[in-house]
Amino acid sequence: MSQAVGNTALAYTRVWHQVDASERVLGKLAERIALVLMGKHKPIYDPSVDCGDYVVVTNSRKIKVTGRKEEQLLFRKHSMFPGGLKETPYATMKQRNPDEIIRHAVSGMLPKNKLRERRLERLKIFPSYKMGRIGANIMRTFQDGTIPHDYDPSKPTTSQTLERLRQKKALAEVQETV
Repeated sequence: MSQAVGNTALAYTRVWHQVDASERVLGKLAERIALVLMGKHKPIYDPSVDCGDYVVVTNSRKIKVTGRKEEQLLFRKHSMFPGGLKETPYATMKQRNPDEIIRHAVSGMLPKNKLRERRLERLKIFPSYKMGRIGANIMRTFQDGTIPHDYDPSKPTTSQTLERLRQKKALAEVQETV
């Protein structure tokens, strides 16, 4: 009798995680996202294998930075022509393209290898809480890390919808006691 030993296909399945970026610190959030994109939270992690999950970030407009980074942080890009350096301050980038702030921070925390671009493709960032059809894929939220007991894959689940459900339950409990 033989026994199959090794990693199963179920262990490599990709789960969709959702995180609400409002009032979260950029560096700590980017670190956590990078770990999930790499798959370091799984027991089957291997640096040479891309076994990470999808991450959906909502409310990227409300991200925070600590210290004086709001005045000091600059985003640089170069066109490779002489004099082609473009510098954009953090405040301008937050107004024009808030998802690029998080993408840039997460990219800097991922390993610099051939898997980096593939991992970044699994990062979906939205400036508000609306995420369209992608919301139906969400399995876990970063707030508690578990799947809700009344999980319905056909309904998009965001932190705001979960908060509304909590408020409705609390209101129902108050009305029952009265």
